[in-house]
Amino acid sequence: MKNKNVGFLIIVISIVIGIIILIFNLSLRNIVSQTCSHGSSCSMYGTLSLQTWVSLIVAFLILAIGLFLVLSKENETIIIKKIKERAKKKKINLNNLDNNEKKVVELLLKENKAMFQSDLMEKLEIGKVKTTRLLDRLEAKQFIERKRRGMNNIVILKH
Repeated sequence: MKNKNVGFLIIVISIVIGIIILIFNLSLRNIVSQTCSHGSSCSMYGTLSLQTWVSLIVAFLILAIGLFLVLSKENETIIIKKIKERAKKKKINLNNLDNNEKKVVELLLKENKAMFQSDLMEKLEIGKVKTTRLLDRLEAKQFIERKRRGMNNIVILKH
């Protein structure tokens, strides 16, 4: 789910919580007024007022989180930003590549010129060693670049 959708959902939930709080506290105030014999000096009124304010503040904080999510921009990872900066509209010459190398380039083109090596391995349905050797050849031909990201590599199409 996108941040905006989650934000709208949180806003709606906070409004519903606020309405429930107000209805509950109005009902509770009626009960206190009927049962308390001390009038407005009864200690239950002070407790009820404190509970109302605390619960409304919590509902307001939830509303603020929802507004923040709605108004914030979608974050793109630094990697994707760099790839978009490098992206140039050039035709790639695939004549010097074998079938597996062409499949890698085509997959990378479909995935916006970058994907994790493990995802590439799964989509090609080949083993780890064969994937590594295939990417080594493409890297030697300067078609791709591999960058380490945690325990995985991200494969970036250079062209």
